[in-house]
Amino acid sequence: QVQLVESGGGLVQAGESLRLSCVTSGIIFRLQTMGWYRQAPGKQRELVANISPGGTTNYADPVKGRFTISRDNAKNTVYLQMDSLKPEDTAVYSCNAQRTTWPGTNYWGQGTQVTVSS
Repeated sequence: QVQLVESGGGLVQAGESLRLSCVTSGIIFRLQTMGWYRQAPGKQRELVANISPGGTTNYADPVKGRFTISRDNAKNTVYLQMDSLKPEDTAVYSCNAQRTTWPGTNYWGQGTQVTVSS
């Protein structure tokens, strides 16, 4: 059974930091491209950052220089360090595991709420 379990969300003030974690099970973690997505009320879900099996990272423009994605293959866990948070970062953040090679699977976590007050 595949599970992606996020944690670390919460309510913070603008300028503060949070660290999200996503612990996975039931997948070959080291072969997954891991990503963090977010969805704000009334908006479409958007990519925040992802990291390839080889460690190549990619960030959405609004978070470049403030957020850092990392992975620990020994712990089957991906992290998102979020610094200098802004009210516009408020959203539900979800973890994604994508196998870009066969069998091409794609799994999602339940999400964790991040709220940034001004």
